[in-house]
Amino acid sequence: MKAYVFPGQGAQFVGMGKDLYENNAEIREMFEKANEILGFRITDLMFEGTEEDLRQTKVTQPAIFLHSVALAKSLGDEFKPDMVAGHSLGEFSALVASGALSFEEGLKLVSKRAHAMQKACEKQPSTMAAVLALPDEKVEEICAGIDEVVAPANYNCPGQVVISGSIEGIDKACEQLLAAGAKRALKLKVGGAFHSPLMQPAQEELTEAIEAAKFETPKCPVYQNVDGKPHTDPEEIKSNLIKQLTGAVRWTQDVEAMIADGADEFIELGPGNVLQGLVKKINKSVATSGKQ
Repeated sequence: MKAYVFPGQGAQFVGMGKDLYENNAEIREMFEKANEILGFRITDLMFEGTEEDLRQTKVTQPAIFLHSVALAKSLGDEFKPDMVAGHSLGEFSALVASGALSFEEGLKLVSKRAHAMQKACEKQPSTMAAVLALPDEKVEEICAGIDEVVAPANYNCPGQVVISGSIEGIDKACEQLLAAGAKRALKLKVGGAFHSPLMQPAQEELTEAIEAAKFETPKCPVYQNVDGKPHTDPEEIKSNLIKQLTGAVRWTQDVEAMIADGADEFIELGPGNVLQGLVKKINKSVATSGKQ
């Protein structure tokens, strides 16, 4: 069975989507529609911008979403997913690709999410750190014992958890995690504490937009980040999407659940190949490939 997976922030590169735009009239129309909806020419930044341009959250998130959704569309009738999932932002790409959300609605939500997250980041200095070679339970226990905001944010694969929180909280956690035997506890170059309680203001802003958006039953199960389980009910999907901003991305659980449900081939649609690498670390026996 085929599982299509969609990447999140960090996979962007200059030139992304350019071939699709130049060689497919339907996708060119879709990209122009995106320029119109966003109110600026995101295609110019994607094709000829600088890496700095693409690093701005308000550009990064719609750019990755646009590229991923266009790749799914470019497959035409070949795109027959048995299940889909996306990492953080990628969940929006997965929802559009599976028919749960229209392209226009998805793009508007992604743009709103990016702006809301940017504002939340500016409200309080915060950051994230990658923790390597400690059991998930140990990372959770250390985070819970710190008197600052700090929490696991991404369960990427066994032995790789990203934590998120206030700068002081992350500093304290990194010190204790290294003392507990982590191979590394490395602060990331990010603008804020994504997937932590510090994203509460962004969650409040996005809730209204998600509630107002029209969600349909997807054509296959969508494995969502907050619980690592398959969903097809539009109301459940909405609720989980709202929780996703302050909740952890349970990617390990998503992939394990898809494999348990019969997935033996994972195809990554979007820039980069990060998810293929994580899938292989979760289970070496499944096939992985990608299109970017």
